[in-house]
Amino acid sequence: MRPLSWADLAARFHPAAAHVDARERLRAFAGAGLGILVTALVARWWALRTGTTAPWLVAPLGASAVLVFAVPASPLAQPWAVVGGNTVSALVGSACALLIPDPAWAGAVAVLAAIAVMFALRCLHPPGGASALLAALGGVGFGFALFPMLVDSLVLVLAGMLYNGLTGRRYPHAPQAPATTPPGGRFTGADLDAALAHYNQVLDVSRDDLQEILQVAESAAYARNFGDLRCADVMSREPVTVQFGTLLEDAWALMRERRVKALPVTDRSQRVVGILTRADFLRHAGADRREGLTERLRHLLRRDGLTHSDKPETVGQIMTRNVRVASSHRRLSELVPVFSEDGHHHLPVIDADRRLVGIITQSDLVRALYRATRPGA
Repeated sequence: MRPLSWADLAARFHPAAAHVDARERLRAFAGAGLGILVTALVARWWALRTGTTAPWLVAPLGASAVLVFAVPASPLAQPWAVVGGNTVSALVGSACALLIPDPAWAGAVAVLAAIAVMFALRCLHPPGGASALLAALGGVGFGFALFPMLVDSLVLVLAGMLYNGLTGRRYPHAPQAPATTPPGGRFTGADLDAALAHYNQVLDVSRDDLQEILQVAESAAYARNFGDLRCADVMSREPVTVQFGTLLEDAWALMRERRVKALPVTDRSQRVVGILTRADFLRHAGADRREGLTERLRHLLRRDGLTHSDKPETVGQIMTRNVRVASSHRRLSELVPVFSEDGHHHLPVIDADRRLVGIITQSDLVRALYRATRPGA
């Protein structure tokens, strides 16, 4: 067994970041560093200008920077979440410090109350818990929520808007119009809402983004399971064939023995010259007239033994000459309209030399579709 690498461990313990390439990682940590630097410089200038003695930069802003620059699409990183979450949590923490003398109790109540308030105001932001705890343990006044928390959060958000915009990331990540279900899609928006209600947990991704991700994954799975399939992957190999001069009774007996409904007609070089189906037999037996059909079919299959006769006795006399064929390397998905709209039930498959190598039936196509779309595929 191959030993685990650091990449394997990272993928197992933090799968959300496993797919991110080096360029995106560089963009994220460079942005976070620049964002904190800009916030610190602006906050220090503000402190010197106003003569305040409060700290001009606090630790929770580091966690906020991770969200704003590393996961700008997250609902937890949006401007109202950052500004509102940090500010109202600081207010809650200051209130707890004022009302609860014991720092342990004050810190615990501040965090749980901050979470409740952020849920209520729709500004859930994980660093807000740190802001509430810092205010509660430090015993700071309500002014702490205005400076540094409000000022720092506003500057960080503005820096995030500028940097993410310049590096090709939409921030704020405003909700888009509800995505429409693509033709043939296996789930709808209502299905997704039902799944989210069943999951009943906060996700660090918006519903619209999640739906788009699932639809892209569904398309990729379809392409992998069906879209890239070739005729050679699903065709029945070494099909039973007949030749132009094969007697009708022999061809009929072969179809019944092998339980097939069509026989490709080939020449001595295995090139397709026609196809014989049960419909060909029934057409020449007068299938449009129900009465006596069985007897007429028997008469068609019975040899007259005459030197000259108007009754067909060989395959070449009743076969369908205009045969639609498919190359072995053709995509299977291209044949769906051939079967579903053009009325074909059997399609001979040929190689590069136009020699018969297989046959595709409706059953082969349905089986491939089922394997591509079944749950867990």
